[in-house]
Amino acid sequence: MKSEENIIEGRNAVLEAFRAKKPIDRLYVLEGCKDGPVMSILREAKKTDTVVQYVQKDRLDHLSGTGSHQGVIAQAAAYEYAEVDDMLENARRKNEQPFLILLDEVEDPHNLGAIIRTANLAGAHGVIIPKRRAVGLTAAVARASAGAVNYVPVAKVTNLAKTIEELKKEGLWFVCADMNGTLMYDLDLKGPVGLVVGSEGSGVSRLVREKCDYVAAAPMRGDIGSLNVSVAAGVLAYEIVRQRLGR
Repeated sequence: MKSEENIIEGRNAVLEAFRAKKPIDRLYVLEGCKDGPVMSILREAKKTDTVVQYVQKDRLDHLSGTGSHQGVIAQAAAYEYAEVDDMLENARRKNEQPFLILLDEVEDPHNLGAIIRTANLAGAHGVIIPKRRAVGLTAAVARASAGAVNYVPVAKVTNLAKTIEELKKEGLWFVCADMNGTLMYDLDLKGPVGLVVGSEGSGVSRLVREKCDYVAAAPMRGDIGSLNVSVAAGVLAYEIVRQRLGR
């Protein structure tokens, strides 16, 4: 087991990890491998809607480092995931308007870690990430968060757009980050809010953006076109903080 990246290898070890309810971000299975033990693992993965990737042996060998993976490797989360309801309850307990940060397919662990750190310092009640095409709570994310992952609830959801719809029923409204949006100073960002930030390459996806109430942009004065995703999240999060403080 590579503890640094929370890699679990070998059929018995992976099966027991699922049965012990250990949070698994991703399951890698050798292409074409469908014998009894592997099918048992796949059934357990289906119960938790774990992302399954079928890969070639060289990919498994690279992940394993020992070569004893037996055609199956699980990538476990370094920390337990929370539920979205936990975040709303956290806000109620503090008698605060909910402030959530939602990430649309952020894949770089350093960006996720930096955003979790910002979420803690800005007083956000939680971070929501999708199950697919996004980094989970790896050891690298935990390091990049500088310890903030111990204090910020992180939930993993199957469908980010549907989650936004459900949270709107709880009274939240949503603003997404996009350089072509309205200048953030011209928007009212107070109240129960969800800040949506997109992936490193393509930003917020069309479907998720259409679910948002506003599109906000930070002022740009330089020669390049956009901010790093974690920096953009920080800039907009602190504009929300500024407005909440009435400054």
